[in-house]
Amino acid sequence: MKHVKFNKSLCGVDLLLNVLRIKYESSIVFSDDVYTTDFFQIVFIKEANGTLLLNDQTITLEDNSIVFITENQRYQWDVDQEKFDATILVFQEDFLNDFFADQYFTYRLLYFYQTDFPLYLNVSENIKNDYLEKLKEIKTDLQHPKSDSVHLIRSILYYLLIQLNRLYSEQYNITSTISNDNLAYQFRKLVEQHIYEKQRIDDYTDILKVSRVTLNKTISKHFNVTTTEFLKSRLAFEIKMKLLFTMSTIEELADIFHFSESNHLSRFFKNQTGLTPKEYRLSYQNGSYS
Repeated sequence: MKHVKFNKSLCGVDLLLNVLRIKYESSIVFSDDVYTTDFFQIVFIKEANGTLLLNDQTITLEDNSIVFITENQRYQWDVDQEKFDATILVFQEDFLNDFFADQYFTYRLLYFYQTDFPLYLNVSENIKNDYLEKLKEIKTDLQHPKSDSVHLIRSILYYLLIQLNRLYSEQYNITSTISNDNLAYQFRKLVEQHIYEKQRIDDYTDILKVSRVTLNKTISKHFNVTTTEFLKSRLAFEIKMKLLFTMSTIEELADIFHFSESNHLSRFFKNQTGLTPKEYRLSYQNGSYS
């Protein structure tokens, strides 16, 4: 597995943000390796033939589609280079949160840190073309900055991300609950940072200094699940990633995720997925992971 870091010098920009035409930057895509990155990616696909393994989802790539890749997610491309044309928006989380003066901005977007719904959208050609025009505007100001370029980029980027959030909400029938109530997003961020060692509700209520009732009410309102369900789902997802992309034994995973016994981890995982860890790993044995 290879980890890629955002490189401003390599990208030729001063901001931790860039727009790349993958058709002409094929080296960043066409490889048999599994990748993770320290930046977010939104891939606007014009033409495609192939698949993308993203976490535990195998996405059949189609023309006029959009793929969302959160930082540190595992992915592997398997595409026909002759028939792949896409534009990719890349940025680092801190940049985006600072850019919009909101430390939880990325956590408010439904398509980032998403483990329950598909990580892609199918859109009309007109919508795709509209997005590509916006990306061209961003690219132009990145390459030829003016005194007001930062303001223009900020407005276009905000428009794109919010429009995509609306579209994602509509396509997967998710209630869009972006609000200024930060508690749910604070919790989501803490879970992303600490799920390996903090898996009880009390772990988070202690940090957030709220009651279990208050936290559960907020989580249910924003994510349509209970706090317990949210934590169990997130923990099961991380175990899946270890099963798919590492050779760790069940005993080693129990230690990593702080289960007292390996059979406790196996029981938890089967309750969440319907499969034992071994069965889940074997179901992906035809994949290529390292």
